[in-house]
Amino acid sequence: MVSVNSIGVPQEVAREPKEQDHGLRICMPTARRITKKAYQCSLYEAQDVLAGLRGVDLLHIEPERRFRFQFPWHKRLTYHDISGQLVFRNPGLRKITLSQDYDVFIAVCQSHGELLYLNAIRGWEDHCKTSVCWLDEMWAAYLPVMKHWLPALRKFDHVFIGNTGSIALLSEMLGKQVRYIPGASDTLRFTPYPRQAARVIDVYSIGRRSEGIHRALLDASASKDLFYIYDTIPAIADMEPFDHQKHRDSVANLAKRSRYFLVAPGKVNLPGETLGQSELGHRYFEGASAGAVMLGQVPESAAYAELFPWPDAVVPIRTDGSDTMETIAALDADPQRFQAISRKNAVEALLRHDWIHRWKEILRCAGLPPTPEMLARELRLRELANAAMHAN
Repeated sequence: MVSVNSIGVPQEVAREPKEQDHGLRICMPTARRITKKAYQCSLYEAQDVLAGLRGVDLLHIEPERRFRFQFPWHKRLTYHDISGQLVFRNPGLRKITLSQDYDVFIAVCQSHGELLYLNAIRGWEDHCKTSVCWLDEMWAAYLPVMKHWLPALRKFDHVFIGNTGSIALLSEMLGKQVRYIPGASDTLRFTPYPRQAARVIDVYSIGRRSEGIHRALLDASASKDLFYIYDTIPAIADMEPFDHQKHRDSVANLAKRSRYFLVAPGKVNLPGETLGQSELGHRYFEGASAGAVMLGQVPESAAYAELFPWPDAVVPIRTDGSDTMETIAALDADPQRFQAISRKNAVEALLRHDWIHRWKEILRCAGLPPTPEMLARELRLRELANAAMHAN
């Protein structure tokens, strides 16, 4: 792991624990009843993996009728709030009161605006021995305008973010060490093993893309027998699936039936937002987990070398598309190399890039041991990886 680290009548909600046990007690809020845009489904999947274990209570934060109007204004005003209090105000959410104590409170946020959702849970600090905030997306270019959001992050004992290039500045601004936590996948959902399906899709592209590569693949699919699947609706990631789990099933089923899977650094087509910051996006973990051959660009991040240290984890192609079909043709002509890359990606993902590996690391940094069920899942992943290494 890289260490480069309301106005309304309150509604009391007593959270009943799951099956009683004497192990680790974890409290984890989720905003999936407020929003479940396609780009958020990956982190909901991460929550599901943890929530499937005993001792984890998933708190569903829910909006009141005024939330849809109040929240956008609340969020906008927080950027200019010199009092530093708006970040702690409830933006129109049903209030939740905890009825028991926990070992750890874990907040998983896609971006800093979701910190406002946590204000629905009254006095969580008094019921939780330690606290963790996992803020997945935090670009360094945004940090200078975030000073009025920082008090919300300072409430947490441990802060993790998914952008290595923002760690130093955010750590300095918070006055505490921020840690890196990379993406992952539910590898049991994504893995092609043990029952391998036919890879009937030639190239699969999700989300942002390099237009040069896209044009090359479009031309090839029009003139050759190439099956290319790609997003056809702008900002499809902002659309809300009917069900986040079925959405992830769909992505996984397509990925593990694809020969090639396109990857690129985060926000690859928005250089004005990244200002040169090159980060590992979630696509790398999904493509590897599915055992596809990943085509694209390697991020200029030390995290990549540590997380994907095996040869051909990503087969590089130029963003202008000039060598895309040539690279595919060379791989098609060498089925032994193709199969070796596919198997290695899937095996290494099982061993390194399941969400349980991220949860185990988060608990370790918080001074907490992994639960027996975490270790059992890890063992299952190792056994599956070993079987995959010897599969025909």
